[in-house]
Amino acid sequence: MEQVSEPFTIDLRRLTVLRELQRRGSLARTAEALHLTPSAVSQQIAALARETGVPLTEKDGRGVRLTGQARVLLAHADAIAAQLERARADLGAYGEGGRGSVTIGCLSSGILGLLPGVLRALGDRLPRVRVDVVESEPPDLFTALDAGQVDVAVAVHFAAAPRHTDARYSRTELFTDVMDIAVPAGHRLAGRERVALRELAAEAWIVGDARSCVGAVARSVCAAAGFTPDIRHAVSDWGALAALVEAGQGVALVPRLVRPAYVHRDLALLTTEDGAPPSRHVFAAVRTGAEGDPVLATVLDQLRLSGLEFTRRDQQRAL
Repeated sequence: MEQVSEPFTIDLRRLTVLRELQRRGSLARTAEALHLTPSAVSQQIAALARETGVPLTEKDGRGVRLTGQARVLLAHADAIAAQLERARADLGAYGEGGRGSVTIGCLSSGILGLLPGVLRALGDRLPRVRVDVVESEPPDLFTALDAGQVDVAVAVHFAAAPRHTDARYSRTELFTDVMDIAVPAGHRLAGRERVALRELAAEAWIVGDARSCVGAVARSVCAAAGFTPDIRHAVSDWGALAALVEAGQGVALVPRLVRPAYVHRDLALLTTEDGAPPSRHVFAAVRTGAEGDPVLATVLDQLRLSGLEFTRRDQQRAL
C-alpha cells in the first residue's frame, strides 16, 4: 500500500511573528511591536518550529537569533504573502471595483505637503472609495503594512526603512525632497540665498528625534560638513519647530515638503551650497502582489503624479 505523507501546514499568523522577529532583532522589541508579551512571542515561534519540524531560533548571548532554516522559511513566507495579495487583487478586479476603503500610512511631512492634493484628486478618481490616513514612520509603518492595518505606506528611505530589494514590498519611487536651512528672520545669514553648513557649526540646532528620518539626516549631514550640531531642542512637530526657529531659539534642517508650515512665519529658508543639497528620497510601498488591486493601483498612480507635480513646482521655484 502506498504511504501517504501528512500534509505540510503552518499557521500564517505565526509566520507574521517570525517576520517581525527578523525585522526587530529581539523578542522584546517584537513583542512591543505586535502588542504581545515576550513569552507569547516565544510560544508562537516555538509552535511554528513544531509545525515545520526544524529549529527557528538559537541562543545568542542573552537573546536569540534566527537559524538558517528560519531564513529559508522566511523566503517562502514572502512568496506566500505575495501570492495571497495577488489573489486579493484578482478578486477585487473581478467585481465592479472602485469600492471599499484604503488606509494610507504616511510620515508627517508627507501629510502636510503631499497628501492634501492626493486626497482631493482621489476624491474625483475614486468617488466611492473611503481613504483614511494615519501618521507613521518606519519601522512601525511597515509592521502596520504587514499586518494589513495600512494598505499603502508613504515613507522616505533611511536606515529604519526596508531595503530596496526587500521582496515583501512593491515600491513606487515618488520624488526627491530637498532640505533647506531655516533661520530666524533677523539672523546674520538671513539675507543670503545660499550658505555653507559649516557656517552654522556654532549655532544652536533644533533637530527631530534621532530615530526619525529628519533627525537621522540632520545629524549625518552636519557630520559630513565636519561638525557635531549643538542640539538644544528635540522637536518632531513641524509647526512647533517653525515657531522655535522664528523665536530665535536655533536653526533647523527642514524638507521642502513642509513649506506650508512656514508660509506665514517670520524666518528665512536658505539653500546649502555644499555640493548636492541634502535630500530625502520619498517612495510608496504596498505588499508585494497588492499592486494589481485596481483601487491600490489608482492610489499609487495618483501619488506618483502628485510627486511629479511637487518636483515641477520645486524646480520652478528654484529658477
